[in-house]
Amino acid sequence: MTNPYETDLDKNPANYQPLTPLLFLERAASVFPNHVAIIHGTKTTTYEQFYARSRKLASALSSQGIGKGDTVSVMLANTPPMLEAHYGVPMIGAVLHSMNTRLDAAVIAFQLDHAESKVFITDREFAPVVKEALALAKVKPIVIDYDDPEFPQDGTLVGEIEYEAFIRDGDGAFEWQMPDDEWDAISLNYTSGTTGNPKGVVYHHRGAHLLAQGNALTASMPKHSIYLWTLPMFHCNGWCFPWTLSAIVGTHVCLRWVRQKAIWDALADHKVTHLCGAPIVMSTILAAAQEDKRALPHTVEFFTAAAPPPESVLAAMKDSGFNVTHLYGLTEIYGPAVVNDWHNEWDALEPAAQAALKARQGVRYAALEGLSVRDPETMKEVPWDGETIGEVMCRGNVVMKGYLKNPKASAEAFAGGWFHTGDLGVMHQDGYIQLKDRSKDIIISGGENISSIEVEDALYKHPEIAAAAVVAMPDDKWGETPCAFIELNAGASPPSNEDLQAWCREKLATFKIPRRFVIEDLPKTSTGKIQKFILRERAKELILQAE
Repeated sequence: MTNPYETDLDKNPANYQPLTPLLFLERAASVFPNHVAIIHGTKTTTYEQFYARSRKLASALSSQGIGKGDTVSVMLANTPPMLEAHYGVPMIGAVLHSMNTRLDAAVIAFQLDHAESKVFITDREFAPVVKEALALAKVKPIVIDYDDPEFPQDGTLVGEIEYEAFIRDGDGAFEWQMPDDEWDAISLNYTSGTTGNPKGVVYHHRGAHLLAQGNALTASMPKHSIYLWTLPMFHCNGWCFPWTLSAIVGTHVCLRWVRQKAIWDALADHKVTHLCGAPIVMSTILAAAQEDKRALPHTVEFFTAAAPPPESVLAAMKDSGFNVTHLYGLTEIYGPAVVNDWHNEWDALEPAAQAALKARQGVRYAALEGLSVRDPETMKEVPWDGETIGEVMCRGNVVMKGYLKNPKASAEAFAGGWFHTGDLGVMHQDGYIQLKDRSKDIIISGGENISSIEVEDALYKHPEIAAAAVVAMPDDKWGETPCAFIELNAGASPPSNEDLQAWCREKLATFKIPRRFVIEDLPKTSTGKIQKFILRERAKELILQAE
């Protein structure tokens, strides 16, 4: 039997257009051309100017032969060019690759080569490490320097041209192209690399469009909200907020460095309504000198991921004028896509009961179609009892396309029709998930992922070390920091904490270096496998002993 709803009712340009977040900026510039889109230092940019500058970037890139499927890498702080890149690069079908500004030269070079970068836009502040990375990389991209006029840097310029000069000849009325397909790639973000080189996570226009709107819904962001950039825009494309703000015609308040006085001044002077950040940002805000703190005109919504904030931190944030909401996500799902949605009746509970509820990761965003805890072997959902542990899994339109040039890893991640997060958790009776462990032993410090395996590999290279195991140690400021347990070779002289830190500093980015080294026999199974769950408890004991 013929379905009448499918006959002569086909897709056509009048009733079907690919979803893309790029149209958010076009609409904002058309409807509110004079509304302030970006504040950076003393400079303000309207939506009309923001749109024109993004088109100039697209035009300038196009004139260099950059087009669909080409990678444009950027290493930029939270500055206007980073926002412009989120629009100008995909306007020509190219793919935006935002790089972590804390990476070492070897990892930068790997990413440039793996992504086959054609253009590399880099901030003058990062010139020394970028210069070293370019010498290591096989690819030879066009290098464009950004010399921030609001906050001049001393770094030597390494590129062929400065950013403003590059876009100056671009066309502010450039006729950019909609994606041919909403499944087209819009950005590339690399994981931390838990078992070797980092994997390249590919986002598409559809997912970016949907999560950008999902952010606004989840964060209850009204039109013309004012957003402070403490979250790095390189991290999962700033959780897609560079696109969200255009959808609600909001204002980006750029913050080049996360500094206490600058945060408080921005909050008060610009009447900031929303911001996101790791637990370290909360600690930074709360630790500000009293003379630097400012009275806030309204409650500021603060969204945090990583480890749940301690009860004392949540109380202090509330007293300082913030409402904190806990999120959960991964690079592979465009950043956070799970929220600890709070029920009003929970406000009447005792603080301990509230803290237990706030420790949960929560429920799916409206933009995520499926969130489940399942047995990874049978793929059956675990009971909703808050006790049975399984793997947290997701499915939907805000799950990545896959890993670039890594079909094996993509197939493993999508086995059984669900995205396997690698995180272990439980499902509570009310449908809220709670993490219990990280199957890949990732340590989340200050919002950055640290591979315990990478740190262990560096320690194993030490001539005096026979065995090493790195686990997360709770930290009020950073959420978690690496704690290294090591066994020495027979007869070896124990190295000092300072010596071990210096050793690691030669091989690791600074934020990956363990804060604590413990020399003792490591607990092992009968087959010789190190029992990390015992060491995690040991790390917690060390914290208590220190107190």
